[in-house]
Amino acid sequence: MPDTAFDPQACAAVLTMARQGRMPRPLDLPAALRPGNASEAYAVQDIVVRERGAIVGWKVGASSPQALPARAALTRDSVWVAQAGLAVHLPSAGFAVMGVEAELVYELGADLPARSTPYSAQEVLASVVSVRAAIEVCDTRFAAWAQQGEWSRLADQACHGALIVGSGATDVAGIDSLSQAVSLSVNGSVAVHHPRWSNPAGDPVRLLAWLANEGARSLGGLRAGQWVTTGSCTGTVMVAPGTVVVAELSGLGRAEVQLG
Repeated sequence: MPDTAFDPQACAAVLTMARQGRMPRPLDLPAALRPGNASEAYAVQDIVVRERGAIVGWKVGASSPQALPARAALTRDSVWVAQAGLAVHLPSAGFAVMGVEAELVYELGADLPARSTPYSAQEVLASVVSVRAAIEVCDTRFAAWAQQGEWSRLADQACHGALIVGSGATDVAGIDSLSQAVSLSVNGSVAVHHPRWSNPAGDPVRLLAWLANEGARSLGGLRAGQWVTTGSCTGTVMVAPGTVVVAELSGLGRAEVQLG
C-alpha cells in the first residue's frame, strides 16, 4: 500500500515559500499536504515558527467559553511594541490582506515551563506583569481570505500578520476584563464599539491557563518577556494601506498603528 502518512515538513515548506514570495500563494494547501486535525496543524505550525525565528509571543482564542482553545506562536519579526504614546508604523508590503482587531494582551514576567502538575489560573495570572491594549493585523499566506479549512488556517499561524502592543496597566489583579469596554477606530471614525467584553471565548484567563498547561508545550512552554494576545474583541475589520487604526480599552490602554 502507498505511504499516506502526513508530512508536516512538506506542508510547512509551502507556507514558508508563499510567505517569502518564492512561490505563488495557493488557494489552499495541496490535498495531500492538508492537515486533517489539530495535532497535524500544530506540527506544521511549529515547523513554520521555528524556521521563522525567535518566539516572542502567542495568540490564543476560542469560539465560546466552553470550546477548546487554539493557539499560534508569534515570532520577533511580527510583534511590534509601541513606545509610550506613539503609533507604530507598519509597512504593508508583503501583506496579502490586512484585517484589524482590538485585543487584550498579557505580558509575562516569569517562565511557565511544562510540568506534570497543571498550573492554576491564579498561578498563571501571578506571572503576568502588565495587561495592555493591542491590535492584531490578520493576514494569510493563501491566495484568498478565509477560503480554506480550519486546519489549513491553523497551520498558517491562525491567520496572524502582526501584533501591535500598546499601553496598559501593571495592576493586574485590579483589572476586570469581563467588564472592559472596547472600541476600534479606522481613520478617526469608530468602526466597532462594545460597552462590555465581547470576545466570544469569555474569560481570557481561561485561555492563558490553557496555553500554559497545554497549548505552548510543544514549543517549550511560556517564557518571561513573551506577550499573549487573547483574541478579537471587535471582530475583523478589513482595511487598506494608508489606514490609521486605533484600539482603545477604556481605562486600560490604547494601541495605534499606521499601515504604510
